[in-house]
Amino acid sequence: MTKAPVFAVVGHPNKGKSSVVATLSQNDAIAIALEPGTTRARQNYPLSVDGRTLYTLVDTPGFQRPRRVLQWLEAHSIAASDHPETVRAFVLQHRGDDRYVDECELLAPVVEGAGIIYVVDGSVPYSSEHEAEMTILRWTGRPSLALINSIGPDDFSDTWQAALGQFFQVVRKFDAVRAPFEQHLSLLRAFGQLEPDWETALEEATRFLSDQRQQRRHQSAGLIARALEDLMSHQEQRTLTLNQVAETSDATLAETLRDRWYRHQRRREQSLRIDIEHLYQHQRIRRQEAELQWHSQHDLFAEDTRKHWAVSKRYLATAGFGAGAVGGAGIDAVTFGSSLGAGALVGGLIGAAGSYFYGDRFTLPALNIGPLKDGLKTASFGPVQDSQFGYVVLGRAVDHWWHISHRNHAGRELLELEPADHHWLEQLDKTSRRELQRAFDRCRRQRPLSHQGREKFTAAIERAMTAYDDWRLNRA
Repeated sequence: MTKAPVFAVVGHPNKGKSSVVATLSQNDAIAIALEPGTTRARQNYPLSVDGRTLYTLVDTPGFQRPRRVLQWLEAHSIAASDHPETVRAFVLQHRGDDRYVDECELLAPVVEGAGIIYVVDGSVPYSSEHEAEMTILRWTGRPSLALINSIGPDDFSDTWQAALGQFFQVVRKFDAVRAPFEQHLSLLRAFGQLEPDWETALEEATRFLSDQRQQRRHQSAGLIARALEDLMSHQEQRTLTLNQVAETSDATLAETLRDRWYRHQRRREQSLRIDIEHLYQHQRIRRQEAELQWHSQHDLFAEDTRKHWAVSKRYLATAGFGAGAVGGAGIDAVTFGSSLGAGALVGGLIGAAGSYFYGDRFTLPALNIGPLKDGLKTASFGPVQDSQFGYVVLGRAVDHWWHISHRNHAGRELLELEPADHHWLEQLDKTSRRELQRAFDRCRRQRPLSHQGREKFTAAIERAMTAYDDWRLNRA
């Protein structure tokens, strides 16, 4: 088996080294702070897929006294051919020396055979103080590349490019927080060209990571499909004794079951968010998202939520059910008004499909109270009878997945999920529309999906994810 390469990420303090390590190792547990000296000892961060380590990143402290180190090296070197051994001798001689703790920690993995990733901040001007660092790294003789990781708003990357090109074989701009996935793979390919012994290992690494990305997309679609099945079919039930029936009004019972139903939906949606974040190895995301909620006592979702995520009548028609089918499907629209009676909560049916799809509110599930039997009554709330519920949840889930799948692990900013304000599902093919609608219809009737039906449902969701991905990238 080919040995997994090791890369030491080095540079000046507080220039984004840990951010680069976090992104390339897919590890958001790495400490990233604005103050210098956050990293005081080298730390290994392997990137593994299916239990196999593809490569290891070494996060290192920043240079503290590079000019003094270079002076020592020059004083102890006889010829250019002994430069690597001179660097090794410096590390061996100065371990434990308080003056050079950071330099020894930084250089140790390099003299042990690691490749070098030198990180600079392209938002600050180039200065000659970095030349001592770059000269020391060149003395090691190890394959190396330089990354210009701009932290601030200014851009001095052209000057940096010219200077770094004199010391490093490859120089790239790389925004650790925002660089797209393809740039990660590009860096691995570049290192494979610099070090022939790593070429095969890094080719395999890029292939594994590309396959993993596709697998995660498919797994995310499966997670969304299972969550939608649960959310669409969920029903809250309560059994009441004769005394409880006498003491509990229909209005109170309706409110209790409705609140329990809503809390379940909220928890289930949040668990879906966490499952997808963990799938992409994001363990510490701070997320802000408007909750699914009632705009008023009679509405399932707020107006803005319906506007952004629901689908149109035209979409539903192409999905296989037109106005007549909608009217005959038993939408079971109910309102929690004052006209309660006869053991059931009664509301008004929405008569026309057009007024339903473009109306001001979604319909709520019905409360059903069964007849008294053996001294007991059973009341139920749900499942949801409105297919728009599924589309709203699907839209929110796909939007969250998109942000997570494109988020680098160096990102520490708050993830704010905002509605897309575009009915991107309209771009779906008719087959996918039918599969989504068919699954929603079965779920709201509490008919479990077959294995084949679930696979088709998942495939349709995955195509919806691709459509959303394309729309977001075209809009950027």
